[in-house]
Amino acid sequence: MLGRAPSSKLGPKVNIGGSVNNGSGPASPRKGAPVVDRQQANPPTQTTHLLQRQGVACASRKDLSLNALDMSEAVSSRDGAGHESIADTPAWQALVDHIPEIEETHLRYLLKDEERCLRLSLEHNGLYSDFSRQRVTPKTLELLFDLAKEAGLKEKIEQMFQGEQINETEHRSVLHVATRADRNQELIVDGKNVVKDVWTVLDKIKAFSDQVRNGEWLGATGKPIKDVVAIGIGGSFLGPLFVHTSLRTEPIAAMKAQGRQLRFLANVDPVDVARALHNLNQETTMVVIISKTFTTAETMLNARTVRKWITAELGESAVSKHMVAVSTNVKLVSQFGIDPDNTFEFWDWVGGRYSVCSAVGMLPLSLQYGFDQMEQFLEGARDIDQHFLNAPFEKNIPVTLGLVNLWNISFLHYPARAILPYCQALSKLAPHIQQVSMESNGKGVGMDGKPLKFEAGQIDFGEPGTNGQHSFYQLIHQGRVIPCDFIGTIKSQQSVYLKGEIVSNHDELMCNFFAQADALATGKNAVELRAENVPDNLIPHKTFTGNRPSTSILLPELNAYSTGQILALYEAMVAVKGFVWGINSFDQWGVELGKVLASKCRSKMNSARTQSRLIETSDGFNFSTTRLLNRYLKGKTFLQYPEPRDVFPCDLIDSENCIPPDDETIL
Repeated sequence: MLGRAPSSKLGPKVNIGGSVNNGSGPASPRKGAPVVDRQQANPPTQTTHLLQRQGVACASRKDLSLNALDMSEAVSSRDGAGHESIADTPAWQALVDHIPEIEETHLRYLLKDEERCLRLSLEHNGLYSDFSRQRVTPKTLELLFDLAKEAGLKEKIEQMFQGEQINETEHRSVLHVATRADRNQELIVDGKNVVKDVWTVLDKIKAFSDQVRNGEWLGATGKPIKDVVAIGIGGSFLGPLFVHTSLRTEPIAAMKAQGRQLRFLANVDPVDVARALHNLNQETTMVVIISKTFTTAETMLNARTVRKWITAELGESAVSKHMVAVSTNVKLVSQFGIDPDNTFEFWDWVGGRYSVCSAVGMLPLSLQYGFDQMEQFLEGARDIDQHFLNAPFEKNIPVTLGLVNLWNISFLHYPARAILPYCQALSKLAPHIQQVSMESNGKGVGMDGKPLKFEAGQIDFGEPGTNGQHSFYQLIHQGRVIPCDFIGTIKSQQSVYLKGEIVSNHDELMCNFFAQADALATGKNAVELRAENVPDNLIPHKTFTGNRPSTSILLPELNAYSTGQILALYEAMVAVKGFVWGINSFDQWGVELGKVLASKCRSKMNSARTQSRLIETSDGFNFSTTRLLNRYLKGKTFLQYPEPRDVFPCDLIDSENCIPPDDETIL
């Protein structure tokens, strides 16, 4: 079974506060947690009153209508106890019954309980997570662990690591964890050791990236490759971009990447093409096309566009020297002009949003930073995978993070989460996790296709601190309650300290990291404001209700290894919620309908612009869309497409058909 052997990187795992128990479950909660007046703990902006305004009782969600779907049909789940849904189990009801107890508390007082704070802190191999500012008590965690047991969470985690086909709608295994497995591990799927296949590709990536980086691989004109453009969209873009942004200013990685550029092209918007290719030289550029089927519409149009950019300057034969592919469709890759030997495989058991540790991310990132650096990234992800698989729940950071997040969504009914890294190098973490989380768990039905009886999924967004403080923190402090993940580092990638300043630049950043979490938790009341002589008319405006939950995650430093840890932590957290909710976190049927309708638009757009006509009722669009399409077409300088030829801005391809900057031709 994959992952049974302990990783060499595994270190001591710390229990929540080191409380004594028999290891079979969470420690008993501390009795006598302080309580406060309900009105003080939960002003009208808080959960209970919000739900009352919506006409929804906090004590039960069974009558909630979701997206106007008929909820009368029984929802079956795989909890193994004959219950219709996880929401019908005693464990779920125990959490519902626990809500009033939490509503009676306020984080201002809970944070004074030192034993609770110790027991709500977890550490693993340098990754420190503090859950004490969440609206939970040790009893809450005990009840959440009971719910996880009821849902068969441990068994589902093991099934994933064993390669069972837990993605039932697509009949696939879910094995992104295999893409960073140790070379000596073994996982047999359909009679094959997939870990061996993974390392065959990784070894090929190492050999190829070494050739390119040391100058053995030369372009069509004999010049070494210095620049890489990775073409892909969704998980083929967001994950690799997150890792690249994380490593760009890390001293060792930056040294390894000296003199090289890595750019990404995802959007089919020609503006993105122009920006990705700006000031690049075809002679020194390598293009990595990332598409599992080699048919993704946006990716392949961008690939054909960049192919023309290369061949217009270097000729058709240059494709084999300047373009490689990450794909499973060798036939289409070959037809495109790419040497099949320069195709790097990945598998249908790796979902796009979970694919950064496969060739999808490892190839372009190894070309930029070297395979040795990226292997450390894989080791960090593997470390958390092993922790996720093997640690008991009360010591398990991904499990605890996932269950607390589920508590916020399904029981306290918070609709969103802010991911707030106090580290500029993590600026692309939130966009990546936005896809990992929302595409995975943005579901309205369970594994059996029946409507859920509870809220699942959430809106994920974020911005690095302190930028976010000057953007949306007003809302999270005094508007809607949005749980937050604060992520910081002890050491900065770049140290700056100015003479005469009382703290270093990084200390200034981290002072905000510590302060913002406390401000959300404790708030500021009218008594404190009057003590500061605040005028009565301003007190309502300057009051901070507090009791707004957050998790604080602290890393020793941000490098390739800890970047892998953070990636795997959030991937596992998403899986935990899906496993407990009983949904399929590994398909994404919700993205399909828009693609189908776009294909229809594409066909009708071609018809209109080749026949120099507007969209008609007979084209089959509704009245509103017909008007929008015609407004778009009327705004073009020329409605009819030109005779078939390649048209580029002259600053990309200087040819007889190019468009000068002052030309009014608008395609």
